[in-house]
Amino acid sequence: MNLSEKHWPACRNEITQQKHTMKRTTPLLAGLLIAALVAGCAMSTTTTAPQAKLLVTLPDYCNTPDGMALLKDNSVIVSVPNFNDETKPPLLMRITPANQAEKFYEFPTPFPGLAKGIDRIAPMGIVAAPSGDLYFADMQYMKDKNQKSRLWKLVVKGGKVEKMVLVASGFNVANGLAIHNGSVYITESVMEEESQPLTSAVLRFKLDEENVQLKTPVKSDPHIIATFKSQNNDWRFGADGIEFDSKGNLFVGLFGEGVMHKITFDASGAVKSNEVFAKAPGKLINCDGMHRDAADNLYVADSAANAIQIIRPNGTVETLWQNEDVTDKTTGQLDQPCEALVRGDEIIVSNMDWPFPKFKNSKYQLPATISIIKLK
Repeated sequence: MNLSEKHWPACRNEITQQKHTMKRTTPLLAGLLIAALVAGCAMSTTTTAPQAKLLVTLPDYCNTPDGMALLKDNSVIVSVPNFNDETKPPLLMRITPANQAEKFYEFPTPFPGLAKGIDRIAPMGIVAAPSGDLYFADMQYMKDKNQKSRLWKLVVKGGKVEKMVLVASGFNVANGLAIHNGSVYITESVMEEESQPLTSAVLRFKLDEENVQLKTPVKSDPHIIATFKSQNNDWRFGADGIEFDSKGNLFVGLFGEGVMHKITFDASGAVKSNEVFAKAPGKLINCDGMHRDAADNLYVADSAANAIQIIRPNGTVETLWQNEDVTDKTTGQLDQPCEALVRGDEIIVSNMDWPFPKFKNSKYQLPATISIIKLK
């Protein structure tokens, strides 16, 4: 249900009441009055509904924005792997509190010390630690499917990147990130390349861990805390979006399935349960990057559907905004949204625009954009 639909029952009741009071009115006058009331209801619902609008147009050296992290000053860091045009360097952009786009950090290319072919950093999911350092997933799956993806930490001092530290290597598809109680959690979207159904996972690392080499195969590594099975073969990606609620429960979305899992923990931090929490076939298609608000509503980027979905704390799914394939990106319409970030009463949306088969988004086009949906 679109949020605007909530207003319709009240309008419908008012129309019904007016019909009863107009029984003695001439049919023509009654018809005109009812038409005016219906038009008024329609106008009130469309004007109060949240709208996807343009927040910022990124410079031309940005062509594929992805993950986002909210900083303490209310600025937003956007990871930009630039998959659509690799003549442009991978980098991080900063959206200031005043909504200006500026370069935050450009990764050296080729990156020193890395083997040829996997020496171009590919920043995807990104999250800010309490220290102010940034953790990001480096997804090398398109270059090499055999455990070449990585997890990095950017040490940030005085608002600038001081150095880059390797936390762990040996992922197939390092993807989404979340931090909770001194640990960083990362989704491994394709833990077993040939598995059927597809197996994916979540791994956990202490924030002070460095230079971890995952075991081969990945499924044997002790950092794994949960695994998932995906039946959908249209998009062979499993665990993707990841977020904690205020109670310490972990939510993990399966990209290809459009299914949200809920993971609970015992007092020692061990996983107590891992169960399906929400699904809405035909509505919730993909579970890409997501974040929650103070009331534990999850705002999920539904990439294939060009939509932002809300998953309520009771597991129900509502559509916040959805649009068809975009022809003019400067309108701020969603163009393969890959992450929904909560900033106060705003939802900031990164538009990846990196076309996949069977997505509403049919072609890549510049400029790269960040959208905004104001809830109030």
